[in-house]
Amino acid sequence: MKLFNREEKLPIEKALESEMAYQSLNIEKIEQRDMERVFARLFSSDDGRKALAYLQVISFHRALGAQSSDAELRHLEGQRAMVGTILRLIDRGRQG
Repeated sequence: MKLFNREEKLPIEKALESEMAYQSLNIEKIEQRDMERVFARLFSSDDGRKALAYLQVISFHRALGAQSSDAELRHLEGQRAMVGTILRLIDRGRQG
């Protein structure tokens, strides 16, 4: 006897789907301009500005020592690239 068809979502998955931060999105249906405005709105509140400041501190305002591994350097550069992308989206969203 089969309780669940694994091709279908489990009941808990269905219940939590709208609450998940990583909801599936059809990226093909999202316009770049819309996302720029979303980021500008998201980070325009006091909480958004605090969150953005935190992201900048943990990425741009850090320096790794000479003994840092290649993996640590790549990780920090990835963080910096992501924060840079967020900043560009916010800037574009505010401009138009």
